[in-house]
Amino acid sequence: MHETDMTKALIFTVRDWLDKQSEKSAAQLQPGPPKVERVHLVVGEFTCVEPASLQFAFTAQTKGTFLEGVELVIQDKPLIAFCHPCQQEYKPQIGSQYACPTCGAPMDDIRSGRELKIERVEFSNAT
Repeated sequence: MHETDMTKALIFTVRDWLDKQSEKSAAQLQPGPPKVERVHLVVGEFTCVEPASLQFAFTAQTKGTFLEGVELVIQDKPLIAFCHPCQQEYKPQIGSQYACPTCGAPMDDIRSGRELKIERVEFSNAT
């Protein structure tokens, strides 16, 4: 399950960001790092990441960490391709039909669906 590895990377990324914020706060004589409340992800359909599995892995792996109890918000992005011969976008059927439904040209220009990123982190000032 690659969702487990992705969750680990997510935890490290957020921790690194908070560490940098702590360094800035210390340099400016401000209180410690903010408390994370929500992490917003964008997950493309073509990444083959299962949102429910990612939610489960996140909940399991954040127990006892600084992210325990944090809400993981996942925005799904559909797979959208563009057919250059037809000059139109279409939605390929994952696992069965990737070619253009109009002319049969192979899928070669993916416009969305490969995203896998942290969109934003919401936090409060409470430590």
